[in-house]
Formats: sequence, C-alpha cells, structure tokens
Amino acid sequence: MNSVSIGIIGCGNISASYLSLAPLFKSLDIRAVADLNMDAARARAEEYSVRADSIDGLLAADDIDIVVNLTVPAAHFEVTTKILNAGKHAYSEKPFVLSVDEGEELRRLSSAKGLRVASAPDTFLGGSHQLARAAIDEGRVGDIIGGTCHVMSHGMEAWHPNPDFFFQPGGGPVLDLGPYYITNLVQLIGPVKAVTAMASASFETRTISNGSRHGEMVPVETPTNIHAILEFQNGALITLGASWDVWAHRHENMELYGTRASLYVPDPNFFAGAVLLAEQDGAPVEITPRDHPFSVTNSKDGQGVERANYRCAGLADMAAAIAENRPHRCSLELATHVVEVMTAILHSADSRSWIDLATTCTRPEPLTPAKANALLA
Repeated sequence: MNSVSIGIIGCGNISASYLSLAPLFKSLDIRAVADLNMDAARARAEEYSVRADSIDGLLAADDIDIVVNLTVPAAHFEVTTKILNAGKHAYSEKPFVLSVDEGEELRRLSSAKGLRVASAPDTFLGGSHQLARAAIDEGRVGDIIGGTCHVMSHGMEAWHPNPDFFFQPGGGPVLDLGPYYITNLVQLIGPVKAVTAMASASFETRTISNGSRHGEMVPVETPTNIHAILEFQNGALITLGASWDVWAHRHENMELYGTRASLYVPDPNFFAGAVLLAEQDGAPVEITPRDHPFSVTNSKDGQGVERANYRCAGLADMAAAIAENRPHRCSLELATHVVEVMTAILHSADSRSWIDLATTCTRPEPLTPAKANALLA
C-alpha cells in the first residue's frame, strides 16, 4: 500500500516516540508537527526533519491525511473534534476522551463525515498479548472465570519533569494506565458489563524529584489509590488494583483464571514479555512464542531494560484499514467502551455503588505474525 501522510498535534515527550518509530511502518509518512508553543514545534521539527506548522496551519494542510492528537487528556475531545471538522482522520493518544458523551459525539461526527477515529493504546497488538489471545481462542485456558490486574507504583514525580497533570482531574492511575490494562482485558475476553470500586488519595501533595522544578510540591486533586471489580459479559470477575501510593509489591501484572488453566500475561504497558500457562499441576510453563515481529526487542527504556517498542502499530493498522476498507483494531467503539469502564470505576468509588455499563464493543481482530509483518517497512 502507499504511505499515508501524517501530522502530529502536540510536541511533548510522547511525540518523540511517534516520530522515532513511525519509520518502522511502511504506511506512515510523518510530514508535519504542531503545538500551541511554536518553539516546541520548531524544535521537534528540526530534530526529526519534518515541517513545523501552527495548529490551524496543519489542520488546513492539503498534504495531511491523518492527524495524531498528542495533546493533554483534557484537550483530546476538543482537538479531535477540530481534526474531524477539518476533514481528516484522527488518531488520539489515550485516554481517548474523558466521558462517554464525548466519545459518542465523536462517533456521530466521524460517521457523518465518513472519517475514521482511532485511539491508543496499541500495546495489545504486541506479540505477547497476541500470544495470550491465541491461547484463549484455542481453548487452552478454557472459559475465563476470573483474574487479577495490578498496576502499582509510587507515581510519576520521581522521573517526569512536569507531572502536574497526572495528579489533576483527568489524570490518576486509572485514566493514565488503566487504558493499557482494560483494553487488553477486552481484547482477551470481551467487553465489561458492570463495575464497582473504592478509591482514595493517600498523599495531599507530591514532590518533584528531578529537573528544573526539583523540590516543587504538586497538589493531588484526583484519586491515586483505586481498587475495582470488573464483571465481564462472559461472566468473568476481574480485580483491578491501580495505585500510585505503593512503594513496592509482589503482584503479577495480569493473571487470568480459566476452567482448564491459569494464564500469566506480561505488563500490557509494553508489547512483549513471557506468557505463562499453568495447568492442573499448577506449574507455570512459558508458552512458546510464535515469531511475532512485535516481540522483537528494538530499544531500551529509561532504566536500560531492553524492550520491544512498536508504538505506531495501531496508527499503521488504521492506515492499512482505510486502504483495505476494513475495521481498524484500535477502534473508536473499543476506546469509548474502555473510557466508560474507567469513568464508571471512578464514579463507583465516589458513589460507593455498582454501575451497569451502557456501552459495549466487539473484540478487535487478532493480529497474527503474518498480518503484523505486513504493516512493517
């Protein structure tokens, strides 16, 4: 397929990942970046040899087909609306929007204009998570009846130079990291039916521990310690612990319990890792990988750990889906359902109640090794 011309709005930390990794995919040609801060746009443009535009200029550009929205979460709805009104397809970073109403409005707008909307996370397309999907679909685990997920640490203030928005409404561990976990759960076992939760904020302020603002105090204005139970439409009950108030723990990232076996799934914040299956004898054994290209290490993280990093996979799949006239995997329906799950968790904790969900979605199609290879340059 021919490459698709891409523009980016938002030149913060995450934009470097998109600009660095897009060349891995044959369908993606990033041509321009924009930001409210033109100095940031010019600096990023010079770094990656692309054009720096104003936001209005990028939206009006004739040579841009898809615009990637990398603004802060509170601006996602407004910016994606502008992208669609400019007649361009939109791909948003997570969380897609901050309410179901916003997601439904974007669905109506994109449908009326005949445009696509997609959203990160795309880590569920990684080789390990697709391997776990295959194990479930092939019946090796049996029917999923329960499980646990834990994403717990002591927050972002130790490494992020400007962590303020993580601790404001629209931030917090559920909306920031929950998309990875909940999206992966939905692609593995299907949509969620109802949720209940409790939450707290254990610390009134956070102290920035790096950069030019070292020592500055950041107020905490959203829950940072959330524990939820998710009831899935297939009957499974999954416990989700999401906290930035924890110094250390020994919980696995994700465990799924089936009628035939238990499945240990690696961190859905990343594309790769070992997938283990424990059958009736209880001994976990690693499932043999299937040469999925999105399991191949290609970078190191901030701690020097080798990672398989294929951010832009969802964007590449969207571009290919437009050309092939098929559904894209990081769909608006999936993203909106995940948003409802997350906001329902927070509302449940606030109201101390069960909440039945109004949205649903279909599981995205698996991404086999052959189909993943077809996306790569």
